[in-house]
Amino acid sequence: MSLGDDHESSGGYAGTGQTRTRLPDPGDAFGDPRRRTSSRSLVTVVGVVVLLIAAIAFANRGDGDTESSGSDRDDAGSSATAPTGQRPVKSKTDDIPTGYAHTEQGAQSAATNYGIALGSADMYNLEKRHAIVNTVYAPDVAAARLPEFDQVYSKESFLEKLGLTKDGAAPSGQTFVSRVIPVGTKVTSYNDTSASVALWYTSLFGLSGETSKNPVTESWYTTTYQLKWVGGDWKVTDFTQKDGPVPVGRDQRASTAEDMSKAVEEYGGFTYAR
Repeated sequence: MSLGDDHESSGGYAGTGQTRTRLPDPGDAFGDPRRRTSSRSLVTVVGVVVLLIAAIAFANRGDGDTESSGSDRDDAGSSATAPTGQRPVKSKTDDIPTGYAHTEQGAQSAATNYGIALGSADMYNLEKRHAIVNTVYAPDVAAARLPEFDQVYSKESFLEKLGLTKDGAAPSGQTFVSRVIPVGTKVTSYNDTSASVALWYTSLFGLSGETSKNPVTESWYTTTYQLKWVGGDWKVTDFTQKDGPVPVGRDQRASTAEDMSKAVEEYGGFTYAR
């Protein structure tokens, strides 16, 4: 009998009392989503996922202080989308992860976490904005950029158009959402003193609430950050942004304003490390 045969006996396979899992045909798990899937195939898929999680946990077990071996370039080159296993940063400045490795991977991690901070709702608050800019930008650049940021983010007409107060807060009964969700990064240039890192991400932006005129929407962008190694860490000196790549949207029903507000408040973010 082949591995794909079904067993009929209620007493188990070959009278041993043991059950056997049928391997799914190609396409059962990842084929047409409209295809009716048997309960046995679902059990098989769940079993494979559980085994995969267990295998990953086993492979990563050991001393948490052990760093991966080999060069950063070799690790990243094995698979462009695979995590490298490098330890994330341990330090923070004003709740922003800092203290990155002087490597390509460290530059990617810095660009990702800095991008999250620069795309957050805190940028619309004067005090928090200053803390973010002074943390992620090189000192000489931050001094020049702060007035520019203040002019844009503090403009009452701009805030009023978004539905925010002059302090960048949401009106009563609403939640302001501005969140960056990274998908991946790539190094476009690198040397010991500077790096250029492209960050592909999706973002959520808008006001969540029953009376909101600017509901939360999803957008896709790629921002390329110019970084400089200064003071023992990677810091931003400039950036450019473009739309996309944008995936095809699925036909999913939008959540209610209540569910969206609740999710934003309950689901925290991550510290990213390449």
